[in-house]
Amino acid sequence: MTTVSYSSKIMTKLQALKARDDIKSQGGRIVFTNGCFDLLHTGHLRYLAEARGLGDFLFVGLNSDASVKRLKGDLRPVRDETERAEMLAALCLVDGVVLFPEDTPLELIVALAPDVLVKGGDWSVSDIVGGPEVLAGGGEVKSLPFSAGYSTTALIERVAKAYRPK
Repeated sequence: MTTVSYSSKIMTKLQALKARDDIKSQGGRIVFTNGCFDLLHTGHLRYLAEARGLGDFLFVGLNSDASVKRLKGDLRPVRDETERAEMLAALCLVDGVVLFPEDTPLELIVALAPDVLVKGGDWSVSDIVGGPEVLAGGGEVKSLPFSAGYSTTALIERVAKAYRPK
């Protein structure tokens, strides 16, 4: 039996820059999105599929554990950054996963200079971090449709409710 490895899709910033250069040299179109992706759900999958369809290579910037904790509170993340990176890397929709420690992916976006920057529909284009920089470089910024009824917070609340003593 052969084991399929996806660990090479989890990249440092330097590895991502090299991958970007390789893709660009072949005329490829780079798409970038980011998030915490704490508990992967159907809304994430639909969103990642649409983002991947906008180009030839999808980078996902993944908030580090410390970053998630600062943004979401002390009880998050539910899964650590290694688990979250592995789950994303195992998806055929995702070509590269890059952890970032900052609260926003601005530095990573500027470094990668994607052709397309995307976020979910709960973000307006004017509020997407890195949008002005991508537009200034000739790229596109898109807010993809939000899949109503899917959120990590709602999923956590549903699980907590199911296991609360009655």
